[in-house]
Amino acid sequence: MSNHYEVLNVPQGASGEEIKKAYRKLARRLHPDVNSGPDAAEEFKRVTHAYEVLADPQKRRVYDTTGNENGTDTGFGGGYSGSGFAFQDIFETFFGGQSGQGGPPSRMRRGQDALINVRIDLKDAVFGTNKKIDVDTAAVCPTCDGSCCQPGTSPRTCDICRGSGQVQRAVRSILGQVMTTAPCGSCQGYGTVIPNPCHECSGDGRIRARRTLTIKVPAGVATGTRIQLSGQGEAGTAGGPQGDLYVEIRVNTDSTFLREGDDLHVTLSVPMTAASLGTAVQLDTFDGDQELAIKAGTQSGEILTLRGLGVTHLRGSGRGDLRVHLNVETPRNLDPEQEELLRKLAGLRGEEYTDGQLASSGSGVFARLRERLGNL
Repeated sequence: MSNHYEVLNVPQGASGEEIKKAYRKLARRLHPDVNSGPDAAEEFKRVTHAYEVLADPQKRRVYDTTGNENGTDTGFGGGYSGSGFAFQDIFETFFGGQSGQGGPPSRMRRGQDALINVRIDLKDAVFGTNKKIDVDTAAVCPTCDGSCCQPGTSPRTCDICRGSGQVQRAVRSILGQVMTTAPCGSCQGYGTVIPNPCHECSGDGRIRARRTLTIKVPAGVATGTRIQLSGQGEAGTAGGPQGDLYVEIRVNTDSTFLREGDDLHVTLSVPMTAASLGTAVQLDTFDGDQELAIKAGTQSGEILTLRGLGVTHLRGSGRGDLRVHLNVETPRNLDPEQEELLRKLAGLRGEEYTDGQLASSGSGVFARLRERLGNL
């Protein structure tokens, strides 16, 4: 009995992929359809049988252990079918397709995924919301319920390929005459034809339709966040499963609050007198009115932080902060009485300012500023 490794010209420790490559190389050269030599057919049988044994892990283990096949040799007679391994590889090698053991493909296909954009307000991003959306997409045909056939009818086995979905033909090439397979042109490879397609969907099993969905938008979403709704996308052809629907969020710009991460920012203008003397103001937030204490002597640009009044964290618990940027307003369009009062205040504070010029004496802020300007 010949050594199977020597027949395939591979070492005993060769991998399964190496064995398959070696077999395909020899099969291309020795197959009776391309080699009419007197010994080619017999050699092809030996190569195919060796591959059958070595390609099966269990058979190969017995062969390596005992040195024989322990009754696994089934013989070939006048054909080349073997136990299944070689027959399938022959089809893949010479015909470029499947051997047909799995049958023709199904008309049923999964529907495509769909993507829509949804706009929400910033407050909805802070707390989350439920939102109704209209979706225009493919839906299962209500007339044929996805069967593609007119009610009362059904698909019929193709007369050309007899249900296999494939046809064979002989082709002459530089290697001689070989048999090739191709999808059946009559049934497009499905093995069946639809003699009476549904009038509403034209045999596709689906139609375009609009439906309304209510989606839950979680708190903490931002522009660009995508929400996946499994099985809510387009219906598949011929009753196939629906794809997924992806909802991409777009958060509208708010007229009051600016978002940075999970923090909110707002600018609050306070009069100079209030900033100087201190006061308390009511700030309108997404959580309602909040009392904000402005301490005496507050400067423009200071930031007050209200903890936990920002955006809810999308992942995890808690919320960001609300940061209030203070802008101290300088009074404009003073009447004579108001101007006189400010002059008196400036004098009392040593901040002299006379006839539109910085004061030349004193140790107030204007005097110090004039002194610096004079040194430029």
